[in-house]
Amino acid sequence: MIVIELLVLLLVILFIVFVFVVFFGAPYVPTLAEQRKNALNLLNLKKGQTLYELGSGDGSLLLDAAARGLNTVGYELNPVLVLISRWRGRHYRDQIKVVWGNFWNADFSRADAIFVFQMDYSMKKLEAKIKKETEGKPFRVASNAFKIPGKKPAKKSGAVFLYTYP
Repeated sequence: MIVIELLVLLLVILFIVFVFVVFFGAPYVPTLAEQRKNALNLLNLKKGQTLYELGSGDGSLLLDAAARGLNTVGYELNPVLVLISRWRGRHYRDQIKVVWGNFWNADFSRADAIFVFQMDYSMKKLEAKIKKETEGKPFRVASNAFKIPGKKPAKKSGAVFLYTYP
């Protein structure tokens, strides 16, 4: 009986954690392998460059990018997904950093590019943050499925849009 109660409690906690983050960001939806590949190809980063993923989920894109020799920083609100990402990325400890926190507090000036799979309503605000923090340096953003309002993509591959700055 205690095992069942513990299982129910664990399920309730997991449900709360996954639902709670929706109030602060997008829900967890994994990025498909083809979309990850398209994004990394569009970004065309060189070994040693730094990619930020905003809402890094289970860390799949971070792993793909690290395998290409990139340094990666993932921002994730869901503590369960942070733990999963850190565990999955343990073999790339020098290249993968997973931050449990809100990417709106991140400093984008240290990144060479960003991958994002966010909702429409946050894209305009995200563009303003990018412009402010990258201060005219060459910068790229790959967005899965969602466009930046009023900005024309430089390229598109599948459902991934590439935006370049300045």
